[in-house]
Amino acid sequence: MDLSRRNFLKASGAGIGGIVLLGTLGEGAALARPISYIPLTRKGKETTTICPYDASGCGFIVSSVNGKVVNIEGDPDHPINLGAACAKGASLRQLSADNPWRLQKVLYRAPGAADWQEKNWDWAIETIAQRIKATRDAAFIVKDSDGNIVNRTESIACLGGSALDNEECYLLVKMARALGLVYIEHHARI
Repeated sequence: MDLSRRNFLKASGAGIGGIVLLGTLGEGAALARPISYIPLTRKGKETTTICPYDASGCGFIVSSVNGKVVNIEGDPDHPINLGAACAKGASLRQLSADNPWRLQKVLYRAPGAADWQEKNWDWAIETIAQRIKATRDAAFIVKDSDGNIVNRTESIACLGGSALDNEECYLLVKMARALGLVYIEHHARI
């Protein structure tokens, strides 16, 4: 079937006009209905909270039984998200400390390897510190091309997260600047 641009626009206009007409016929023919309260699927003690992922401030209802989180859902009474959740907010349950699927050990895959190895936290922290130091030392720039003292490294970047509070962000940026990092960013701005 050949559909010219003119015929496409005519059909689109007729379709949109029909939808507008249906929407104005009355409440019984309305296409959108007001949001109704949907009860939590798992009952327990309900507590409201704010999403830690970005600066939007979406509200959630946390349901817990015997002090353990069993469900997290969007708060339909919250003025910002009205019960909806983005992909990050929908995954809040995965953050809870009593989540049975949450990783409890460090998993490491060596370069070129296919399998993951379990490592302890001391090994992971020491390895990360050594690699940061080695990268910084190998690419540290004392003076720029004009001879100005810059004391920086452009081989490491720092990406902060909005789950951090102001004090943690302050300390993270102080550490990054002390290392000479130039590329410091925050994921809520990206």
